[in-house]
Amino acid sequence: MAKAAGHTVVSFLGTSLDRGSGRDRWEHWRPNVSICQHEDLLVKRLILLAERRYSKLYEQVAADIATVSPETVVERLDISLRDPWDFEEVFDALFQKAKELAFDPEDDELLVHMTTGTHVAQICLFLLTETRHFPARLLQTGPPPSNSTDVVGTWQIIDLDLSRFDRLAQRFAQEHRQGESLLKSGIATRNAAFNALITQLERVAPASTAPILLMGPTGAGKSQLARRVYELKKQRHQLAGPFVEVNCATIRGDGAHSTLFGHKRGAFTGALQDRAGLLRAANGGLLFLDEVGELGRDEQAMLLRALEEKRFLPLGSDQEVESSFQLIAGTNRDLSTAVAQGRFREDLLARINLWTFRLPGLRERIEDLEPNVDFELERFSARLGRRVHFSAEARRRYLDFATSADGQWYGNFRDLNASITRLGTLANAGRITDDDVRGEIERLRADWRRGGEGRPAAAGTAADDDALLEAVLGPVKLATVDRFDRVQLAEVVRACRRHRSLSAVGRELFAVSRTRRVTTNDADRLRKYLVRYGLSFDGLADHGEAMA
Repeated sequence: MAKAAGHTVVSFLGTSLDRGSGRDRWEHWRPNVSICQHEDLLVKRLILLAERRYSKLYEQVAADIATVSPETVVERLDISLRDPWDFEEVFDALFQKAKELAFDPEDDELLVHMTTGTHVAQICLFLLTETRHFPARLLQTGPPPSNSTDVVGTWQIIDLDLSRFDRLAQRFAQEHRQGESLLKSGIATRNAAFNALITQLERVAPASTAPILLMGPTGAGKSQLARRVYELKKQRHQLAGPFVEVNCATIRGDGAHSTLFGHKRGAFTGALQDRAGLLRAANGGLLFLDEVGELGRDEQAMLLRALEEKRFLPLGSDQEVESSFQLIAGTNRDLSTAVAQGRFREDLLARINLWTFRLPGLRERIEDLEPNVDFELERFSARLGRRVHFSAEARRRYLDFATSADGQWYGNFRDLNASITRLGTLANAGRITDDDVRGEIERLRADWRRGGEGRPAAAGTAADDDALLEAVLGPVKLATVDRFDRVQLAEVVRACRRHRSLSAVGRELFAVSRTRRVTTNDADRLRKYLVRYGLSFDGLADHGEAMA
């Protein structure tokens, strides 16, 4: 069916630009009148969004359009705005109008006029057009040059589908990549699950001021990631205040209250002067509470009020103080279990659990060990002021050990940082030799024997198992697996990640029983086990779950 000649235009009545009552009004550029004066822009229907209090202005504009373009039908669409600069109110009102207006794409060449209305209204019109709530193109008009006697001005149709706008999309994509790189400290990480976490966090952090909860074992990098989130938000001018960090496991009782919320002079023995507290210090910035599960119940209650009302009482004071900050909380505990045990407030967990990200330990992302070794070595070299590097043989030996089943990494990235620091410090003339690595391996083995006695190398909590299996099975399929089977499957998946072949996995998992068998075909046994869950050794590797 052929489209009718002419455009349908949706536009705000310009309460300032469209004004004019005397004969001299024809000597001035008026956007909605000029739309209908262009010989090369045929407008068959003009829908003016107007508040009732501007009815007189609407009638004047409609009458003038009838004079210059009798074929144009002018309609008023009432819109009521208490505050035309309130983004939420304006967007909601225009969203509703977009649903009320019926447009037939086969019959209407719809244009949304972007020149009149407040800047907030213009932004909302752009967003609703970009998302096709208005199935339209954008119309932009402008006044004539100051030295021109022509009052009609200029017009331009902007098609959001044009390829020249790809450059804008590319800029946003580049900004996202830069944000992800910042959150990863510039490390080219390879683990698919971790990279997906960072991608989501890069989208959430700039868009939300709600609390963020970082879960994961000690040494997984929660503190470093919280600081990177702060740097990302500050880089994008979303925070003006400081980054404030405290480990809640190090504060107790009155000391915890004073540290977080401050105190008045004389509030307790030794309180010789007023103290602002960390919540006030973080005003306008970001507060990172590591090990938030260690806070006492009283401090939890006050923190909840500070988050909800941005007000709290310093110790010994009867006057509330204010502070507005974003919270990132870190924990290596299962806070749901802590709630069930009565050690953590359920209402506080609900408040900080809106955005939750679980950081995997180093063993869970062993393919990221090599780039992190390079990162730690570069960072150590920068502190030292000269280059430190591995010999080829030493690097090979270190990585083979670090990524094997012998590499326990109980302390996660803290262990790795300490190891590289030792190697770099002992490096003669900045060169880490094979002998240096042999000595460091023995040191790590001894430390892990002392620190890990009685616990399996790759064991995890129930939450750890579920997070690992959800990444490879998906949440729907995981829900069909019993807890009993999850423990075994999680251990098999972890073992697959530690080795280059199923045979090597079998040698680790069946080390005892295989000595009592005449023939061994552990690889086939494991292959069939994985098939039961729709998995394969190669498939795990393809998804970043096996060592490259």
